[in-house]
Amino acid sequence: MMAASSSSAAGGFTASGLSVRKSEEIADLIDLFSKTQYRAKEITPRVEAIEKRCLELFARDYKYSVIHNSNGEVCGHYPRQIVFLEYECTDGETDRFESTVQISKLQDLVNRSKLARCRGRFVCPVILYNGKHICRSSTLAGWGELYGRTGYNYIFSGGSDDTWTESEEVPEDDSAVRNGDSQLFDKVRGHDIKLLRYLSVRYICDLMVENKKVKFGLNVTSSEKADKAQRYADFTLLSVPYPGCEFFKDYKDRDYTAEGLVFNWNQVQSVFSL
Repeated sequence: MMAASSSSAAGGFTASGLSVRKSEEIADLIDLFSKTQYRAKEITPRVEAIEKRCLELFARDYKYSVIHNSNGEVCGHYPRQIVFLEYECTDGETDRFESTVQISKLQDLVNRSKLARCRGRFVCPVILYNGKHICRSSTLAGWGELYGRTGYNYIFSGGSDDTWTESEEVPEDDSAVRNGDSQLFDKVRGHDIKLLRYLSVRYICDLMVENKKVKFGLNVTSSEKADKAQRYADFTLLSVPYPGCEFFKDYKDRDYTAEGLVFNWNQVQSVFSL
């Protein structure tokens, strides 16, 4: 009786100790996440272990493929191995939603469309629900970033940048490039739309509170709703306005004290309809 009691107590202690250790690990992970900016080119052994663990956890519930981003060549802020969830692992074969997406074609579309969005943060599937992909991305890149990135990529790829390889040659005359705003947007955003359609995306949640974000007099990012050519008209745009990073800078400057911190929804640049 005494031995049984001791055994039970020992078991309880072990479970409790394990729970405490797991809580500490989660707290450490959150602390790392909150203080460290992820860069695919700068991987530490600790980050490598976290990435490996994430893949193991995905494998428990899903059949998945990987979009390769080894040195951040696709996006410097996305993981080196970007997980694409194909379908849930179930005991039976019934009620299973299998993906029709081919990973090789997806990788190609990703490579072509990455310039369309700010900092190369392309439309990336992150949640799979009943065969439907919930994706994340940054907002659309403005002309300044587009010209900068396309020029940079073309120069350092030896004139073989994927953005231009489908059906058109790279303009040789610099003036032709500068005057080709519409053509460039058609090309790059066209690839973005192809990726959205390939992933069967129908709804776009627009978090921007303004049509375009302006820095130093330049349009640096743009919302789908502000696309002059209405390229995204076939998608249902859902306005879900959320204050941008500059608002949370005020939060940080106040030593993370939210009391009295209010976002002014009536300011001039806040242009949206719910």
